[in-house]
Amino acid sequence: MDVAFLCAFRNGQRLLLLADCASSADAFAEPHATALCMRMVEGLLPPVLPDARAAPEAAALASAAGRPLGAWLSAPIRFHDATMFGAVCCFRAAPHPGLRSGDASAVRLLAALVARLLEGQADANRIRRVRLQRLQRALEEAQLTTVYQPILDVASQTLEGYEALTRFHCDPQRPPDWWFAEAEAVGLQAQVETAAVTAALSGLRSVPRKAYLSVNVSPATLLEPGFLRMLQAQPLPRLVLELTEHASVEDYETVVARLAPLRAQGLRIAVDDAGAGFASFRHILRLRPDLIKLDGSLIARIDRDAGARALAGALARFADQTGCTVVAEGVETEAELQVLRQLGIDKAQGFLLGRPAPLPVFTAHAAACQGHSSALEREISTAAVDKDSAENSTAPAESRRVPAGAGLLRK
Repeated sequence: MDVAFLCAFRNGQRLLLLADCASSADAFAEPHATALCMRMVEGLLPPVLPDARAAPEAAALASAAGRPLGAWLSAPIRFHDATMFGAVCCFRAAPHPGLRSGDASAVRLLAALVARLLEGQADANRIRRVRLQRLQRALEEAQLTTVYQPILDVASQTLEGYEALTRFHCDPQRPPDWWFAEAEAVGLQAQVETAAVTAALSGLRSVPRKAYLSVNVSPATLLEPGFLRMLQAQPLPRLVLELTEHASVEDYETVVARLAPLRAQGLRIAVDDAGAGFASFRHILRLRPDLIKLDGSLIARIDRDAGARALAGALARFADQTGCTVVAEGVETEAELQVLRQLGIDKAQGFLLGRPAPLPVFTAHAAACQGHSSALEREISTAAVDKDSAENSTAPAESRRVPAGAGLLRK
């Protein structure tokens, strides 16, 4: 055949999408080719014709256009719901007596494959639009709120700080990590993370002056100029910026350079989810963090897994030799806490020590217990449960436990 092309039909016109042509291809890029394709999909012309002279209407169209037409193959591109998208067409200037029904079957198969691919792309585009719209609505209607989980020094029984965790109050009801992954997929990662951090920082005034506030951000958002400007306006010595270990860093030098002036003003950096992400120790070695936060999946088995204990102990020794601090995340049992203390890891957070809750819950208890450190720990440990946790208390226990690598603002 001299030319084969894939076309779409729009308002009675043919839109050429893809073509493979011989030197005479221009003969089939004109109106008569459109008319032939449309008559074929309407069933007025056969899908395979070895000699166009056997179809007077086709011969007449070619003659009127002053173009030769000897043979063709074609098949409609039709979706599952019977919507006609377009056609796959092949033309030849001279007759082709060798064309058979098998050739037509091959073209029909190709058209069916194209239809499935196009439908899949259309479905993906539709899903992306839905996700984009609901995330934009969440941002516009301020459907992101913040809860705070206490970080304790279990040796001195004092409050170290709080980690800010984002909650989404919109449908469908899903864990925060789903929403952040969705934001990344539709190109709203920086906007959603910046909104989450902005909401978290609004609670800084309620954090005791000797405590810090820890917020999470991906390396990609960290490099956004708007995010850096927002950080520069904050009291940096009271902030810890957690970079999740699960997110890759393509250019460590740029990240280090962007962070350097902020760190010089007192900002501290933490590597989150240590021991769980594919980045392994690369973040720790390249970023030189002030804090290393052990992932909850490592802590969850530390009292019964020698490997988990060895890894946590190695990180504790590394931290001691490099001047940084290890914080254990996801501490849920006394047995886990006991092992951590044996390893020299005294900074911890988790349901055992305090569930995420609005800051007023914690600050009220802290004020009531000021000067009584053991009472403070006890009160924080029994503080009101995060409203989202309470609303989902009927969920299976395994769904309520923080999943491995929940990291980025998602615990």
